[in-house]
Amino acid sequence: MDKELLRQINQLHAEICGGLSDPKRIAILYSLADKPQSVNELAAALETPQPTLSRHLKILRERGMVTAERDGANIYYALADKRIIKALDLLREVLGDHLSKRSALAEAIS
Repeated sequence: MDKELLRQINQLHAEICGGLSDPKRIAILYSLADKPQSVNELAAALETPQPTLSRHLKILRERGMVTAERDGANIYYALADKRIIKALDLLREVLGDHLSKRSALAEAIS
């Protein structure tokens, strides 16, 4: 594969991962897994101030993880691709395995 093309792919990959680098953004994505929601609905569900949520949604939109659709005065956000939840779930499985190994090490030391 061409080095420049590989560099660009890696850059895009890093940008997507950067969108997942904040716990609040992960919570937003999981919250949108079932249905589109407005900023106010998300703010209430996640107990987060609306301006904070808007900043996180902007990052998720820029990275192509959520879409925004206006309906009158409201903007509804939805997952751009439901596979993002599968990816997050897979990462949680990896995390669970990692924590299990650490737990086993801690028990061995005790």
